[in-house]
Amino acid sequence: MSQFVCVRLIQGNGLDLTLFQFDYDLTFAAFFLNADRTLYGRYGTRSSLKEAEADMSLAGFRDALAAALKLHAGYPGNREALAGKQAHEPRFKVPEEYPALREFKLKLDYEKKEFNGCIHCHQVRDAERRLLRERNEPLSDRDMFPWPIPDLVGLALDPEKRATVKSIADGSPAARAGFRTGDDLVSLSGQALVSTADVQWVLHNANDGAKLPVRVKRDDREATLMLELPTGWRRAADVSWRPTSWDLRRMATGGLVLENLTDDERHEAGVADDKLALRVKYVGQFGAHAAGRDAGFQKGDIVIEYDGVSKRLTESGLFAHATQVRKLRDRIPITVLRKGERVKLTLPMQ
Repeated sequence: MSQFVCVRLIQGNGLDLTLFQFDYDLTFAAFFLNADRTLYGRYGTRSSLKEAEADMSLAGFRDALAAALKLHAGYPGNREALAGKQAHEPRFKVPEEYPALREFKLKLDYEKKEFNGCIHCHQVRDAERRLLRERNEPLSDRDMFPWPIPDLVGLALDPEKRATVKSIADGSPAARAGFRTGDDLVSLSGQALVSTADVQWVLHNANDGAKLPVRVKRDDREATLMLELPTGWRRAADVSWRPTSWDLRRMATGGLVLENLTDDERHEAGVADDKLALRVKYVGQFGAHAAGRDAGFQKGDIVIEYDGVSKRLTESGLFAHATQVRKLRDRIPITVLRKGERVKLTLPMQ
């Protein structure tokens, strides 16, 4: 740490979006930068609500620091190899330029205790989705399932290491590519890796069907693999843990929080394994999040058909349908099981 100049950003007000592009749902994120704004890498990964630190560790952060210093030692000779890691041109340069965030100040006066006007990082993604929704533009898979973790392609990385394969899922894209447990990922799509977050950056910007070359270190030798991303690979992601899922619930369920039924609960309710069965865990009570309540939904209802879809879906999959198929102010039919009886309701899209 003594070789870094450490700077801490504590709010999103005035955040330079031409530089700081990362998973805005994180609890902690770090950037390793040259003084000329060249980015060496990112750190910070999360995949769970209850275990916010499961994908990070001090040991892993230390390895990321060491990898960043190694890239710094080779700079500017490696400038070309770092090009893919740099931020892309954003829609807006600061969060306050989004229509949904224009009421916020660019700078807070902490001496006057201006704390209530703090922009939280997750509000940036909320504002982006809301902009698309209000334009009646469907949310892409990238908008819906941002910063995919490597597990989605069958690649579990060790949080105690920089980027080391901990396990590989059978039959996954990673397995087909030939990854082995213990492989150290050196680069992905030509980009040197300092952490799992760097892997996520590449995956976040990759399209369906992309073929990503991966250089790995294995038994003191290097090998090149090819990771191919199948169509719809992002859709297995669970976004329900993300703070930004709350605004998706406003759009898609009118503020309802939905949870999967267990196999025993499905059997008891008489719902087949391949059919939709999401129980209403919570009904929003305020503002736009009370639309589900106003439409007649009750806690304990089991959603078995949503806009004509009765196949098995997660809450995240339901969000995707609502934001990619349906538009703002559409009214959709929903069927629920309530005490064993079918009840038909209509929900406005927001």
